[in-house]
Amino acid sequence: ASGATMYGVNTGFGLLASERIAPGDLRALQRNLIVSHAAGVGAPLPIEIVRAAMLLRANVLLRGTSGVRSVVVDRLVAMLNAGIHPVVPEQGSVGASGDLAPLAHIALALIGDGVVIVGYDASVPSTGSGDALRAAGIEPVVLEAKEGLAFINGTQVQTAVLALLLHDARNLWRTAVGAAAMSVEALLGTPVPFEARIHEVRPHPGQVEAARLLREALADSEIRDSHRDDDPRVQDAYSLRCTPQVLGSVLDALDFAQRTTEIELNASTDNPLLFDDEVVSGGNFHGQPIAQALDVVTMALTTLAGLSERRLERLVNPQLSQGMPAFLAQRPGLESGLMMAQITAAALVAESRTLATPASVQSIPTDGNQEDFVPMGMAAAFKARRVLANAQRVVSCELLAGAEGLEYRKPLAPGVGVRAVYDRVRAVVPPAEGDRILTPLIEALTTLIGKEALL
Repeated sequence: ASGATMYGVNTGFGLLASERIAPGDLRALQRNLIVSHAAGVGAPLPIEIVRAAMLLRANVLLRGTSGVRSVVVDRLVAMLNAGIHPVVPEQGSVGASGDLAPLAHIALALIGDGVVIVGYDASVPSTGSGDALRAAGIEPVVLEAKEGLAFINGTQVQTAVLALLLHDARNLWRTAVGAAAMSVEALLGTPVPFEARIHEVRPHPGQVEAARLLREALADSEIRDSHRDDDPRVQDAYSLRCTPQVLGSVLDALDFAQRTTEIELNASTDNPLLFDDEVVSGGNFHGQPIAQALDVVTMALTTLAGLSERRLERLVNPQLSQGMPAFLAQRPGLESGLMMAQITAAALVAESRTLATPASVQSIPTDGNQEDFVPMGMAAAFKARRVLANAQRVVSCELLAGAEGLEYRKPLAPGVGVRAVYDRVRAVVPPAEGDRILTPLIEALTTLIGKEALL
């Protein structure tokens, strides 16, 4: 009303910021922004990520620095409570000025356009947003000045991916420690490298925690007692002996990403920002912190998977498995046992290594070179999700082999923590009685560790 020039309120966007918009066109400006920016392509994001992004966007708008009416937040929350989920294509965001395209698809549903899925089953056919909102008794929002820009200027989609990913990655990390302990037992390894004294003199937090968990998992092992005094090996291979150092660095990387995420979850990330009666332009929408954290997590999970595959190789290789049959088959030759489990794991690790190339350094200028350095946060998010799924399956393959290896050490019992992991595995995968189709076994374990940590 003052007539002062304010970016995105009565001006165009990006390179078009010098274009002044007439007072009578301010509503049209915001609607046009949403419609024109809904340019995402590719597969839809999972409903859980869309819901998380909606929740985070509502949280940002509530902070009072965005300059929107409360009705925008109220209607967004009403959509969440009614289970109305916008169909948001996965690709099309460079991560600055925020996740423009993905958030535009959410905003499109909020104003009664676009398509949505009602409920939590992604296989249900989509429907028009206007129809879904009317059926739920929710009025579409008519955007006022700045509200369209405030909605799509932010990092909430990539942050949603990272927050959910970190939850699953922590479950996987603890499970990977459990799988390592199981492999140590099956391979007649020694727990000496996990002694507290070793890690107290190099006290990286993740390393100390990994060693502690390994000691607890291997405690009271009958298998260890059986070969304590007659083992000619002085030291185990790195994939066993250095597990605390390697998995510890993975945990430290997850902790770094979590600190970044916790800040971003409650940050004001749009532009311009309102401070009392002053409108200030800045760059909090830039997703570099999140993109970088996603890349770090991707590299860490690739490391976790690579270490797991190396232990798996030792379990199935008769030259390395301390007397167990080739590929843990009961009748090697006639049966192939777990030969393909290691090959599958190797394929997943190789793919993950290609995906571990950082996205956050791959800037391509956009918007007529106005947005000339961007973080590619959604590319980082896509790769991180793929690598997490790969790592879960690699660890599942190791669990499958580790449990089978323990069958060959019976009647001796492993350490108390390993017994617990073994029992969890055996609850979904019975011992082998000859060759069997491995895919459903690997997927069953992957589903299990996707829900909870096994250690």
